[in-house]
Amino acid sequence: MTPQELRAFCLSFNAAVEDFPFNPETSVFKVLGKMFALTYLDGRPLTINLKCDPEDAVRLRGEYPGLIIPGYHMNKRHWNTVTADGDLPDHIVRELIEDSYDLVVAGLPRAERLRLDRP
Repeated sequence: MTPQELRAFCLSFNAAVEDFPFNPETSVFKVLGKMFALTYLDGRPLTINLKCDPEDAVRLRGEYPGLIIPGYHMNKRHWNTVTADGDLPDHIVRELIEDSYDLVVAGLPRAERLRLDRP
């Protein structure tokens, strides 16, 4: 997955925006103000921090050693760092991004979730 594809996919979700709260190089993708992905798009290898269910996080780290690791500078129970331009298939990277987005949306107040469902 290229940095451009990664950015486009993250921004394809309903109400997703790109923000730069830490520095001009670190892209933070948010939905209604809540972060679901964090990446340095110029990094090599290209990695992305994604929210993950704690049980799934541990399982994925075991399934893809070295490609999915505990979240760098994040709560390691709830976040993984995923290598997006390596041996991990793009469809898995996309699934993990979508899962992260869905987890964040599920944690939003009901009124905000309902707002996302409106066209």
